[in-house]
Formats: sequence, structure tokens, C-alpha cells
Amino acid sequence: MSDWQPASGPGAAARRARMKQRIRAYFAAAHVLEVDTPVLSPYAVSDPQIESLEVTRCQVSGRPLYLHTSPEFCMKRLLAADYPDIYSMCRVFRDGESGRLHQPEFTMLEWYRLGMGLDEIVADTVGVIGAALDRDIDVDTVDYRDAFIAACGHDPFVADVASLADVAEADDALRAAVGEERDDWLDLVLATRVTPQFAPDHLTVLRHYPASQAALARLCPDDPSVADRFEVFLGPVELANGYVELTDSKEQLRRIEADNVARQRRGRPVRPVDKLLLAALQSGLPDCAGVALGLERLLMLFNKTDDIANVITFTFQADA
Repeated sequence: MSDWQPASGPGAAARRARMKQRIRAYFAAAHVLEVDTPVLSPYAVSDPQIESLEVTRCQVSGRPLYLHTSPEFCMKRLLAADYPDIYSMCRVFRDGESGRLHQPEFTMLEWYRLGMGLDEIVADTVGVIGAALDRDIDVDTVDYRDAFIAACGHDPFVADVASLADVAEADDALRAAVGEERDDWLDLVLATRVTPQFAPDHLTVLRHYPASQAALARLCPDDPSVADRFEVFLGPVELANGYVELTDSKEQLRRIEADNVARQRRGRPVRPVDKLLLAALQSGLPDCAGVALGLERLLMLFNKTDDIANVITFTFQADA
């Protein structure tokens, strides 16, 4: 029986260690403090597109706990408590994600820079990726709307569900599976029609997502129909997701409640509201921007492989 063996060898582990050293050196030079945050929490992310892994039996708490999908909420609490620029490199967990590009447990690099706007945090992200890969890298920057129109001729800010389903060439089964959630159709068209047209040999920064997909980003001060949110792709593969952060506690609560309504419509569990995050925002989260980046995705790029199993020591084994 060979299932006990690691997925990759010591060479991959050495390249991973050197990449982490380069990332730490980049942040040390920029005076960004490395921090640790808890993996277990009584709260879970409300985002309808992300599912948390739940610890249903915990003798200490007497209530369910969740493995974090990101250190984001705790890191924002640190910023509200007067921490400087910070970063974390930690294991995170997401249910239902497994395949060549996904694992239910993976390594996330997340960082927050005080006072940065959208252009500055995008430039910082490109700098981090360049440091991690140990080379300069070319970048295209495009607005979400422009990328959609160029790829499929439809304006994502006005296209209805039927039009988006047509663009996706969805059959009856897919239309029934996706349903009437317009943002779900936007995500599908983005993944199947827009990002496959991105250049395979350099980065594409996709910015100014629709306000309905702001997540934890603020709305753009110059155009509230879009959010100060961006994602970084290499070809169709997402590497990083970043925001100029929302700091309004009331708006944050409204979004969490809207997320939970959307989760109910999708037949997914409603998540408990993170009262500690809201309290931190209410006490005063400074103006900041943050980025989450999948370390294994960068390692795949560095190692010139399209399978995440080639850059981690152990893959998830449900039947071990």
C-alpha cells in the first residue's frame, strides 16, 4: 500500500521554503509585521460562495466551532487595536473544494496595508508576487465591465439572467442548477468566458467589481456602482483577491444579513454573525487595504505545473 507516501518530494518542499523566505523578506523590508490568528472560531464567513468546515462537537465551547476560511476577521480586529501593517501565512480550510486547483486545506498569505488606495494595493500585490516568484512580471489591468464586454459583448451591470445564461450556453440542467441568482451567473460567465481569454504568460488585474459583489470591499468613492475590489489572474487561474476595506460597521452588518438571506435562498446553512468583527469596526478600523493570496497557486506557477498535488506534501484523502 503506497497511499502513505507524500504527494511531492523534498525538492518541492525546498522550493516552497525558499518562496516563503522571499515573501517574508519582502514584508520585512516594508516593515510589515507577521502575526498569528486562531484557526477555530465560533463564527463563520457568510459569503454564499464559501463554505466553512464545522466542528460540531466541542466540549470546551458547548457549541459548534468553525475552521477559519481566512484570517481576515481577526486581522481586522488587530488593525482596529492599533496594530501596524500586518501579514499572515497560515493554513485555512474550505469545504467542497478539491481538485487540480483546490484542496480543502491550503496555505493563505494575507496582508493589510494602512492608508493604501486601490492602485497602491494592486502595485503592492504585484510586488509580492514578483518577490515570491523571484522575477519581474508583466501585468495587464482591466475593469470588470470592460473585460466582460470584450469577451462576450454583454454589459454585466445591465445583462439579465436569461442573457447571461445564453452567453454561458447553459442547457436546461445548468439553468435549473444555477437558478435565478444573477451574481451566480456573472461568476459562471466570468469563469467560463472571460478569464479564459486572459493572457497565459503574464498577470491580469481585474478591478472594479460590481457593487453587488463588493464582499468586504468599500464602494468606489467616484462610482458607487462598483467596488474597490480586484483579483489577480494568470491566464484563467485566480491568484489573489483584494479590497480597499469596508470600515462601516452598519454597512458590514447589512451585507452579512444579505449574505445569509442569499444562503437561505440557496438552501445553505445560515452563519452566525461575527459580533467581534462588528465591534472592532465600530471602534474604528483605520483606512486600509487587504489581499488574500493562495500560496500553492503561486508555487504551481513557479514549478510550472497545473496540479496542486505537485506543490504540497500531502493531498486531502477522504477515504484514508
